[in-house]
Amino acid sequence: MTRQQAWELLRRYNAEPFHLRHALTVEGVMRWYAKELGYGEEEEYWGITGLLHDIDFELYPQEHCQKAPELLREGGERMPAEVRETGEGGLAATTEGKEIAARLQSNS
Repeated sequence: MTRQQAWELLRRYNAEPFHLRHALTVEGVMRWYAKELGYGEEEEYWGITGLLHDIDFELYPQEHCQKAPELLREGGERMPAEVRETGEGGLAATTEGKEIAARLQSNS
């Protein structure tokens, strides 16, 4: 999925300026952390993950995290695993998430 495709998909389900700004902010933070923590080659992937992390929140707040996989499948895109796993314990529950958390903790 390209960044442009991710943005268009996000806009399909989100129109509120607050939600769009939030998605852009999280995208930027995820890109920064990717570079900062040595995942620079994956910056685009982590940015897209941040951009899409709340794709379902605006239209489906009661189903937040559970609706995202369906929305992304409807969009015909394979979503980053980290977006899917948000409803299953989040990034912190993944092996890579645990590695990132350990790096963050050692840097503080």
